[in-house]
Amino acid sequence: MAHAAQVGLQDATSPIMEELITFHDHALMIIFLICFLVLYALFLTLTTKLTNTNVSDAQEMETVWTILPAIILVLIALPSLRILYMTDEVNDPSLTIKSIGHQWYWTYEYTDYGGLIFNSYMLPPLFLEPGDLRLLDVDNRVVLPIEAPIRMMITSQDVLHSWAVPTLGLKTDAIPGRLNQTTFTATRPGVYYGQCSEICGANHSFMPIVLELIPLKIFEMGPVFTL
Repeated sequence: MAHAAQVGLQDATSPIMEELITFHDHALMIIFLICFLVLYALFLTLTTKLTNTNVSDAQEMETVWTILPAIILVLIALPSLRILYMTDEVNDPSLTIKSIGHQWYWTYEYTDYGGLIFNSYMLPPLFLEPGDLRLLDVDNRVVLPIEAPIRMMITSQDVLHSWAVPTLGLKTDAIPGRLNQTTFTATRPGVYYGQCSEICGANHSFMPIVLELIPLKIFEMGPVFTL
């Protein structure tokens, strides 16, 4: 999860998030190079005595600064489109979870476990135990296995919500009357936090998401849900 004074992105817990971090660094380097080139040109313009009148009619220079931005856009667009298609892939999920947004809590349904349904509310400050995180911990966590493709079916019962877990690279809108889906494969165990990322009313800031990811063997041993 994020920590105080953090500048970069959260550590990746899924292959998709690893790809997103790589693309972020790739695009950031291109931005740095463009900014350096522009600042260098401005510096030369302000400090150099312009005595060469042929600069105003340099067709080679105009050709370069027309083609170069197009090449830069291609270098950014190709990896971006690749990641976009990767996020839409659904490869034979091992488990399907349905998440329903409400004002202001989440309902989860394990469709592969006899319709197990439970609500997940934010823990009030009076119920927090040592080590719990204020405004982030919930009474019922979503327990999922690692190294297995998980499909999330996301919808809403009232207003627009957004189911987002940054460390997994997930952010999917919950829309009333529409069922959206996203898939992910977690690579390491742990407890990971997210929040509703769509302004949904007065208590929008108080509907966190908590995923507890455990090894697949432990998940298959039996019920791991504490409701």
